Amino acid sequence: MNTPCTRSHLSNVTDMEIFFKKEFNQCTGSFKERGARYTLLMLTPEQQKKGVIAASAGNHALALSYHGQDLGIPVTVVMPLVAPIMKVQACRQHGANVIVRGKDIGECREHALRLSKEQDLLYINGYDHPHIIAGQGTMGLEIVEQVPNIDAVVIPVGGGGLIAGVALAVKALYPHVKVIGVESERCASFSGAMRAGKPVYVKAESTLADGLAVPKVGVNAFATACQLVDKVVTVKEEWIAISILRLVEGEKAVVEGAGATALAAILAGELQELKGKRVVIPLCGGNIDTTVLGRCLERGLAADGRLVKFTVTVSDRPGGIAELTRLLANLGVSIKDMVHERAWIRSDIFSVEVKVMAETRDYEHWLELKSALEQRYKRLRFALPDLVHDSTPSYP
Repeated sequence: MNTPCTRSHLSNVTDMEIFFKKEFNQCTGSFKERGARYTLLMLTPEQQKKGVIAASAGNHALALSYHGQDLGIPVTVVMPLVAPIMKVQACRQHGANVIVRGKDIGECREHALRLSKEQDLLYINGYDHPHIIAGQGTMGLEIVEQVPNIDAVVIPVGGGGLIAGVALAVKALYPHVKVIGVESERCASFSGAMRAGKPVYVKAESTLADGLAVPKVGVNAFATACQLVDKVVTVKEEWIAISILRLVEGEKAVVEGAGATALAAILAGELQELKGKRVVIPLCGGNIDTTVLGRCLERGLAADGRLVKFTVTVSDRPGGIAELTRLLANLGVSIKDMVHERAWIRSDIFSVEVKVMAETRDYEHWLELKSALEQRYKRLRFALPDLVHDSTPSYP
């Protein structure tokens, strides 16, 4: 599909003209369909009959499964153990032969290559096959048609296929447009490749952006992209969670961690040079497990200072807890959960330890609550997440 590319409500708070390319609207929920469809169409009749095999954490597998079924081409996909359950089930529903094997995409690839030789199947690399890169590049063609006078395109980077295709398309037509890549700090394989001058292995740790967890960027993708990409930045997990939260709240869009990573770089203040510029961000995919979405939203609220957890020791005599709840109510803080602890407490027996999870309006409200509790209670502990506002107070 030629997906919409519309101006974002977040433009006002970031001092940039942000346009979101809504790739999560594709049939299987991600941009991967572009490369998958084109690659399957380019197969010889003999290859189409035998079928194809791929290793994927989810979206490439989904795209191949869906379009393979549509075109009548047998598809086998090897998925890692960490692949989201929702994506594994969806591939099976699209008629693919799904094999769950290997702790990361590297091990999946080895297994898939073995099977391709044994069963005479064509192996399709999800980010490095030339036809895959060409297919992803169609997004770049659509972007420059839909948004005039672009200054920059900010693209999430995993294996490098998307940034290679889009950078080639955009730079060929408009060489002045900046192309910026964004990775999770938990798997910065493209940054490592840029430093080394060639693709190198980087350990992929668990990340909210599971679709970007590729330990080694593609050779063809890197060769295509390295001369065209102007800058690559990495972002913390907390900012990815906040981006998912901002997209749900502000854009009414459910986007997976990998798809929200480019926005994370802007919210984290990593791209100050783009202030006042017209910037396009592809929201690459929306295939996030509902359970993971809930965790991401809570993680985002905690990092934003809007969900707080603290333990306080109060008097166990009548009115002790009432005084605490009255203090919170007067501040306008909403209590989400409260647990009392009497047995495992070291102070006098007329005290009770209360664990509270509460919701505040924003970071400043959290500071107000913290100050009020510290003035009133001696025994107080806050469970502090990695609050993002300490270093970058400029964004709400």
